Amino acid sequence: MTAHLSRRTLLGIAGAGAGAYLLSACGSDEPSTPDGPQTINWWHIQNTEPMLPVWAAIAKEYETAHTNVKVVIQPLENEAFKAKLTTATQAGSPPDLFQSWGGGVLKQQVDAGLVKDITADVQPWIGSLLPASVQPFTIDGKIYGVPFDVGMVGFWYNKDLFAKAGITATPTSWAELLTTVSTIKSKGIVPIALAGKEKWPGHFYWAYLAMRIGGLGALQQAAKDNNFDTPDFIAAGTRLKELVDLQPFQKGFLGAEYGSPDGQAATMGNGGAALELMGQWAPSVQASSSTSKKGLGDKLGYFAFPAVEGGKGSVAEAFGGGNGFVLGKNAPASTVDFLKTLLDVANQRKSAATGAVLPTVKDAADAIKDPNSKVVAASLASATGFQLFLDQAYPPAVGQQVNDSVAELIAGSKTPEQIVKDITKVAKSQ
Repeated sequence: MTAHLSRRTLLGIAGAGAGAYLLSACGSDEPSTPDGPQTINWWHIQNTEPMLPVWAAIAKEYETAHTNVKVVIQPLENEAFKAKLTTATQAGSPPDLFQSWGGGVLKQQVDAGLVKDITADVQPWIGSLLPASVQPFTIDGKIYGVPFDVGMVGFWYNKDLFAKAGITATPTSWAELLTTVSTIKSKGIVPIALAGKEKWPGHFYWAYLAMRIGGLGALQQAAKDNNFDTPDFIAAGTRLKELVDLQPFQKGFLGAEYGSPDGQAATMGNGGAALELMGQWAPSVQASSSTSKKGLGDKLGYFAFPAVEGGKGSVAEAFGGGNGFVLGKNAPASTVDFLKTLLDVANQRKSAATGAVLPTVKDAADAIKDPNSKVVAASLASATGFQLFLDQAYPPAVGQQVNDSVAELIAGSKTPEQIVKDITKVAKSQ
């Protein structure tokens, strides 16, 4: 699954362990001579096909064109990367260029003085990227990283099962979604696949509902005030409970994983449910987890998370995340130029052509082949706002509590009013 930049891969560094030592790290910058011999130590987690050889080839090309620069690549499996980066940051010695998803973990690295402010360096070319993709890497108005991949969460649906249930149009409002779910269930079809065991897929529902009800401003204000005990967040839980009360999920969903042979992605890929709320990687993981290893193919469709009646949020506001790179505090002078090379149009097209990356450079969108990926890319390009996954946007402990609390709401053990108090308590303690 790491080959497809799955959500599990995206979240690898967002655990509490990853940030535990960051704030204690310190050190001074060591200036580099632009023309002297330089070595860029580059850590990434695309350690399998299809992106492993793509990155290697780009690095080799760069070395050929810049004889004074050597790029030393460490492709690492997700968990190994997490452990190794924790050790490096604890010692105050981050790699020169390393994988990041922005948000709360990046902010901790910024606060600890572990990463470089590259705002001025990237000004000549940062405008070629989708604005939404850069947001998670922008802390207090300064840019600390550059994304090479970005996507958003939305509803993936089985066209055949929708037709079997007599549904001819995808829902555009929450009320219509609830009606759609009820209709599907009445036909003896499982409406929604959910990996209840892993918790993060459930938080997508609550986060999107909070966005649609309160707008992006509500989520941003909560981060500033460390307070989720507000009418908008309570309403999000109440609306989610409306869905849960319809009992829309597959049998045994509370114990289901995401990518296992009987998990959420496989349930969708094998035609066992009509819907899942998931990120841009959904089609590839559905395929790899399915019995046929092909998934639904052209039977798979996509639509945006619907509006909530009376809500302040817009359906043009996107929720998601992506992959990027940041520079360690002691990175040599050539690292920014190498990063620029990774993000040039030709290399972004190469990345997009693998099917594993949704490019952040606007002009590389023409290399996207999959029809549904094109829809996601177009939605992102026209997004009026972007919210990073809450379990990455907020400090790790808060993000984990969001996941835990939403899981409790879905399981029926906590009320909408109780979970916002629990999340707020953790947020205030940070």
